[in-house]
Amino acid sequence: MTAAPADLLGHEPSTSRSLSTRTTALTCMGALLVVVSVLSVFVGSGDIPVGEAWRAIWHHDGSTNAEIIRSTRLPRTLLGITVGAAMGIAGALMQALTRNPLADPGILGVNAGAYFAMVVGFAVLGATTTAGNVLFAMAGAFVSAALVHVVGSRGRGAGPATLVLTGVAVSCVFTGVAFGMTMVDPKAFDAIRGWQVGSLQKDHGSDLLVSTTPWIVVGILLALALTGFLNAIALGDDRARALGVPVTGVRTVGFVAMTFMCGAGTAAVGPITFLGLMVPHAVRAVVGPDQRWIIPACALAAPVLFLGADVIGRVLLETELPVGMITAFIGAPVLIHLVRTRGVREL
Repeated sequence: MTAAPADLLGHEPSTSRSLSTRTTALTCMGALLVVVSVLSVFVGSGDIPVGEAWRAIWHHDGSTNAEIIRSTRLPRTLLGITVGAAMGIAGALMQALTRNPLADPGILGVNAGAYFAMVVGFAVLGATTTAGNVLFAMAGAFVSAALVHVVGSRGRGAGPATLVLTGVAVSCVFTGVAFGMTMVDPKAFDAIRGWQVGSLQKDHGSDLLVSTTPWIVVGILLALALTGFLNAIALGDDRARALGVPVTGVRTVGFVAMTFMCGAGTAAVGPITFLGLMVPHAVRAVVGPDQRWIIPACALAAPVLFLGADVIGRVLLETELPVGMITAFIGAPVLIHLVRTRGVREL
């Protein structure tokens, strides 16, 4: 049975998941985020007592341990929360707008475009400031996303498999050219090598937070403003227009939101793959297909996975393994599973 227009645009769709179930799920995700955030601040390679770490958060006594907490671990945790939420929401928004269950900022080349633009800005134009990196990254994310959509939409249309293959091709081109530029420019290589694998270990985490958080917050707010239209777009463009949804405007605003989130997130921590793919699917299994619940749930669940991967990389494995490598290890099998089970079906 087809849902009524009011159900799709303003009221709760009829699903098997009750309001209390979804509220409980979001509450649990929020609690997990608090727990993982505490672990990220209090646990690390340095042996700092919990009580001393707690005091250092509120009072800087000038000690080495307090400096580690306030200048390294705390900014690292906050950066993981903001970038994780941005990547998770960007993935969910991308999947909803393209009706492609395999959409992800990393897979579709958006993060690679941001990386390429940052390398060009540094190696060619001499842009070395954090603010400059953010602007170049957002420009690269925008160009890459537009290129993938235009090329992937030719012929029979932007099917899931076509967009993924196009995104992988564009990503390989941008990444290969960027690697080549860094190899012939030693200064660019030294500046980029610790960033290109995706890591929360930054020397100037506080500066990155100040420069990237406003862009990410704007992108998240834009995404939240679109949630009332995304359920209708899932039915197809023609039916969405019949329900009064301004499809072109919604896609344009969503495009801008993804550019802000992916560009700023990539500029902050480097290219992160699979996070925007895994989280929306896991969240959808818990809260159902309603985008008004999926987007907020991704804002909570994605930082949990992102910070958890970071803690695993620096504590459980007893080494500073970049978080981008951990998410890739987890995400690659998830992608294979999705391709085998539902890769060619629309959401």
